[in-house]
Amino acid sequence: MSAPNPDAEALTTDLQAGPGGVMTEEEGVITGDVTVRTEATDDGHARVRVQYTGAEEWYTLTGSPTPFPATGLADLHARVLAAVAVGGAAEVPQT
Repeated sequence: MSAPNPDAEALTTDLQAGPGGVMTEEEGVITGDVTVRTEATDDGHARVRVQYTGAEEWYTLTGSPTPFPATGLADLHARVLAAVAVGGAAEVPQT
């Protein structure tokens, strides 16, 4: 994993989901190699999506969208990545 750019409006990282994977709104739990994208929206929220790495379809990580954090997008993205790495049907961490 590379360090996120704190000024970016969208951050994308490939990683392996921990045991039990991540929980999505559309498909339930997905596991294995995933790509996580955290992005700012125009309405003051942050959206977190996930896909199987290399796939075309994106899924909404449960708990998304979330209010844009005062700590910034990079901090939220890092917390999401930590949750995904742990697995256990990971969701967007709440503040």
